[in-house]
Amino acid sequence: MNRPRGEVRVFADAEELSRAAAREFVHLSQHAVAARGRFTVALAGGSTPRRVYELLAEPEHREAVDWGRVEFFWGDERAVAAEHPDSNYGMAAAALLFKLALPPERIHRIQADRPDCDAVALEYQLEIARALGVPADGPPPPLDLILLGMGADGHTASLFPHTEALREPHRWVVPNHAEKPRADRVTLTFPIINVARAIRVVVAGAEKALTLVAVLEGPSDPERLPSQRLSPDVVWLVDRPAARGLAGGRDA
Repeated sequence: MNRPRGEVRVFADAEELSRAAAREFVHLSQHAVAARGRFTVALAGGSTPRRVYELLAEPEHREAVDWGRVEFFWGDERAVAAEHPDSNYGMAAAALLFKLALPPERIHRIQADRPDCDAVALEYQLEIARALGVPADGPPPPLDLILLGMGADGHTASLFPHTEALREPHRWVVPNHAEKPRADRVTLTFPIINVARAIRVVVAGAEKALTLVAVLEGPSDPERLPSQRLSPDVVWLVDRPAARGLAGGRDA
């Protein structure tokens, strides 16, 4: 029998899915601030998260978050400048962060446009440790929320099939390389992802449907389908086209 691979909530379409993810962000931020005085979140890249960030910038959600108590991190980044259209930071900044007038010390960008991605990864681990007040050489600290997507090949963050980063046992942040499209990346690893207090994976589109079935209901093969390595406490937020074929999903 396969191990549980998380809770699945199914929404009618990508817009309803994005609105649900924005509500999750608001709810988790309020809970974290009430419990610990701040909200630590790692953002995802991609088209579906962009809509989530746009919704968070709208008054309904914007006014419900204590933005001055939010610490922003990223789950991964491409080796491009912040202004590049492929930058995960740049996308989130344009959709949300520039609209909030946040203190710069609350925004922890992965500076993956620098030439040495391994040095960038090591420095980002130090930055996470400093921001969360923990030793950089100790166990990974729990972020309050890590937002993720899933690629049609089963990758999440920049943890791609059959890559060295999948087998990293200790480091919280490592460089990694994608073949399609060919690009160097810097990514959080499963050791830090899987200790997060909340993990939400946002998946939209019929092109993800076969992969999602394989990840959630197929045999264990995490080298081929890295998303299977996510904690069983993960919550999958999925639109109906992506969920077709799933036996275990429920309408939210």
